[in-house]
Amino acid sequence: MIPRYSRPEMVAIWSPETRFRIWFEIEAHACDALAELGVIPKEAAKTIWEKGGSAKFDVEKIDEIERVTKHDVIAFLTHLAEFVGPDARFIHQGMTSSDVLDTCFAVQLTRASDILLTDIDGLLAALKRRAFEHKDTVTIGRSHGIHAEPTTFGIKLAQAYAEFSRCRERLVHAREDIATCAISGAVGTFANIEPYVEEHVAAKLGLKPEPVSTQVIPRDRHAMFFATLGVIASSMERLATEIRHLQRTEVLEAEEYFSPGQKGSSAMPHKRNPVLTENLTGLARMVRSMALPAMEDVALWHERDISHSSVERMIGPDATVTLDFALSRLTGVVDKLVVYPENMLRNMNKFRGLVHSQRVMLALTQAGLSREDSYRLVQRNAMKVWEQGADFLEELLADKEVTAALPEAEIREKFDLGYHTKHVDTIFRRVFGEA
Repeated sequence: MIPRYSRPEMVAIWSPETRFRIWFEIEAHACDALAELGVIPKEAAKTIWEKGGSAKFDVEKIDEIERVTKHDVIAFLTHLAEFVGPDARFIHQGMTSSDVLDTCFAVQLTRASDILLTDIDGLLAALKRRAFEHKDTVTIGRSHGIHAEPTTFGIKLAQAYAEFSRCRERLVHAREDIATCAISGAVGTFANIEPYVEEHVAAKLGLKPEPVSTQVIPRDRHAMFFATLGVIASSMERLATEIRHLQRTEVLEAEEYFSPGQKGSSAMPHKRNPVLTENLTGLARMVRSMALPAMEDVALWHERDISHSSVERMIGPDATVTLDFALSRLTGVVDKLVVYPENMLRNMNKFRGLVHSQRVMLALTQAGLSREDSYRLVQRNAMKVWEQGADFLEELLADKEVTAALPEAEIREKFDLGYHTKHVDTIFRRVFGEA
């Protein structure tokens, strides 16, 4: 997590100040429940909220205590006791450190999820706007990087919209899965604390109780969460890669907005490079790289160990902060993307009608030729376009075997671009519910 790829709201979730404030709230809510059960005095619970709630926790002081105790939760509780006074003895009754750490991590991940969902909503809005803007902007579709058949730029963006809609659904489920609370004490048996305390804390923090915590929340939940972030990053890279290709000088069908005063190269003043989408490709790799250690964290020893701890202290902030920044950047790229419809048509016509080969082949089969013969006739004329720069329509019209099966007017009709876009509205209704 570095400032260059960070945004303040997400960074704040992972700050020591936020973490200690959440720790306090977990402890204080637990005290309220314990007071209701008669385990601790109600006045003590009230005092803990009053004095701890107004306290400004000193991060450096806590770190100083931890250097001696070698235990972060004990260091915090020691510092908290300085504010609360004698009633501090009622804090953490029947609890274990993982109750605080795991529940706090759940709160942080759910808050991070809410920011990421807002990010995706912004990206979806930009994609929808640009998709409708270019719904009928004809461009070439490519397979293997080679011209295939005509599509529209709007369909390309509609595809991205549909993909990120699925990403959003996955993140909603991942958020729900990760939003669990564990206040169950040593090895998760509730021997020294009633399950009601967990239920109370969970309700106050917007979580649900973990059915079987074994002292820690099972890490399959976290593995799915970070895997979901990895999939979102992959979808992000897919769109970024598309834009990078379209910005190549030989293609130039779309490009990132190049702002006034921007410089593309320290050596070559003419350069306008796809630096944002290249950056997004790199950031996606980093987010994906954090999914694997999360999966490796699932296999903890017995009821618990802390081999997951160091991993999560890194990937929790890094994955969410990086993805938040990247989604925001991608939204900006889409929002300001410069599109060149004329270049799209020019590129599509570069091979002089070759993209209509399938329509001609199908017409030949419908005229009575075998598929093999139809393919052979169309391919031999198509190869002249590839190898000699010929005009595909002219070659077909000069081929007696082709004209023996199809009249000239029907051959020419197969070169109508509108044929390829006749179902754009259907696709848009499927994706957006409107066309």
